[in-house]
Amino acid sequence: MINPPIAIPKPHTVVAEQGTREDPYFWLRDDSRSSPEVLDYLRAENAYTDAFMAHAGQESLYDEIIARIKQDESSVPVRLRGYWYSSRYAIGLDYPIYVRQRDVAGATEEILLDCNALAREHEYFQVASYAASPNNELLAYAEDVIGRRQYRIRFKDLRSGAWLEDVIENVEPDIAWADDNRTLLYVAKDPVTLQGVRVCKHVLGTSTVADITIYEEEDDTFSVSVARSKSERYIYISSESTVSSEWRFAPAADPTLEFSLFLARERDHEYQIEDIDKRWIVRTNWQANNFRVVEMPLAAHADRQRWRDVIAHDPQVFIHGYEVMRNFIVVSERSGGLRKLRAKRWDAATEFHLSFDEPSYAAHFGANTEIDSNEVRFTYTSLTTPTETYDLNLLTGERCLLKRETVLGDFDRARYTTEFLWVEARDGERIPVSLLYRKEVARNGSAPLYQYAYGAYGHSSDPVFSSIRLSLVDRGFVYAIAHVRGGQELGRRWYDDGRLLKKRNSFTDFIDVTTHLVARGYAAKDKVFAAGGSAGGLLVGAVANMAPEKYRAIIAHVPFVDVVTTMLDESIPLTTLEYDEWGNPQGRDYYEYMLSYSPYDNVRAQAYPAFWITTGLWDSQVQYYEPAKWVAKLRALKTDNNPLLLRVNMEAGHGGKSGRFERYREIAEEYGFVLAGLQGVAYVSPGAQK
Repeated sequence: MINPPIAIPKPHTVVAEQGTREDPYFWLRDDSRSSPEVLDYLRAENAYTDAFMAHAGQESLYDEIIARIKQDESSVPVRLRGYWYSSRYAIGLDYPIYVRQRDVAGATEEILLDCNALAREHEYFQVASYAASPNNELLAYAEDVIGRRQYRIRFKDLRSGAWLEDVIENVEPDIAWADDNRTLLYVAKDPVTLQGVRVCKHVLGTSTVADITIYEEEDDTFSVSVARSKSERYIYISSESTVSSEWRFAPAADPTLEFSLFLARERDHEYQIEDIDKRWIVRTNWQANNFRVVEMPLAAHADRQRWRDVIAHDPQVFIHGYEVMRNFIVVSERSGGLRKLRAKRWDAATEFHLSFDEPSYAAHFGANTEIDSNEVRFTYTSLTTPTETYDLNLLTGERCLLKRETVLGDFDRARYTTEFLWVEARDGERIPVSLLYRKEVARNGSAPLYQYAYGAYGHSSDPVFSSIRLSLVDRGFVYAIAHVRGGQELGRRWYDDGRLLKKRNSFTDFIDVTTHLVARGYAAKDKVFAAGGSAGGLLVGAVANMAPEKYRAIIAHVPFVDVVTTMLDESIPLTTLEYDEWGNPQGRDYYEYMLSYSPYDNVRAQAYPAFWITTGLWDSQVQYYEPAKWVAKLRALKTDNNPLLLRVNMEAGHGGKSGRFERYREIAEEYGFVLAGLQGVAYVSPGAQK
């Protein structure tokens, strides 16, 4: 055993109009990531974690996890412009190989990108997107070699295999080719906030210094993206905030690329557009809190009197998105807490929902790239069913199974039970919960519980399959997803009730789910593990302050825990974009409310559960110093002997290390921590005093 590293407090005052606060660990912030003092401290945390985890069994867990993985897995090919595009892995290698084949008999495979070769010189590597030119002869792709989501776009000649000299730095991964096969639109980032702010036009063979700005976003609460339409007729520019949208469009064949405004932004109106034939198809929440889908002639997009419902608003059904095809529209919607699909002919002669048998599941769109198809691709999964990919013939209703996720070993879904139940919250709301456990697990209050939630940004935590979590479930764990407020499982109202001045509902919902599952015998009260990442890390961090006695350990991945200080600093990536999610602390109501739950600000002298906390030095979403400061403050104030471990990925960002095997190692280490704690090997029960 070695002693944990101690961060020496240093006086620092955070000044704000609404009040000042002392932050003795502010010195852990180093935007350059080069301070010897800070780096030495982070390395010391890693050394302490290494020593603590030396005998936690993570290597055997890692072997167990990868033994279930089909290492030479490949994706289902997707057709676009006469080619079938797919990706595959090679046994033992970390990164995908992107390939295509011409849609003719006897065509040979072309390797577009071998990410294993591209990654050789980098500690971190990710291809975020790629797109072939309209004539299929050139490839543009966005790569990240740091982990900070500062992408660069590179180009490849697919005829010769040669790399072009053009390189565009510090951009979003958006790629939109114009029809001339020489012009590419992309989104340039602000060098400080890393926010996408300008849509620029690059012509191959010219200097990026000469790139023309097509559109610049002046409101820092909006982010910008660019894309080619499914019809391939237009290029779209979208500006999006939490509560409003604004879209522009230009014909992809227009050499001037002059963009027209679809509909001017207005607060609390969100919309997305797609075109087909001579009309627009629009998802909108204008006069429709849960969204509806409308259509109008191309020239009448701004005349709301000419908007006609295709899918009318339903207060019980939330519309996530849609796919347009020549004869059908297919809608992804959510009702009763579950993600579903509905298909409808444009002539309204046929409309139907896809039906499934399990009580808890998720049906999502697959890749649907061609507008003239009468088939829609979708995926189906549940906590017990590995992901299945189907093509659905919309004319006949016939489903064709294209692929079922492979799980090696002795996996048998019949050994497991999934449930979908409702828990009453303290204010009377009913919270949906998805459960997974082995059938032999008795509901007698003896099982360990791993409870996960996210609960922010309207992101719904769907009950999808993961062979990795079998390493817990096969050891007797009940796995639970608490669909707390802040997600959108029960529509837009569910999201609105878990953000801004109602954010605490997310935390109390999570606690109430724990209480209910223990009371109903699903779990032992002293064997509950709470887990969340990013905004879900905020959730479990707040829960640790509010109800520490209910949890054996807290697992917080890249947690957003220093809420007030971060939201006061407009130079930090994402801050201004998120005022409508968390609130702007320049306002007193928001300042005081955020301060009341911010995990870092509410650490106090009390007994806490054990902690497993992760961060990435290059994280641009949640800066590394938030969890580092939180750990330092917890270590100084907590009154228990439970372990507090911080794992810092020194070469990674928000998503952890790159490469699939590295990701499996990270999960194996977390599970080693959980299982060691459950067995009483690594740490004592909650409440043990110093």
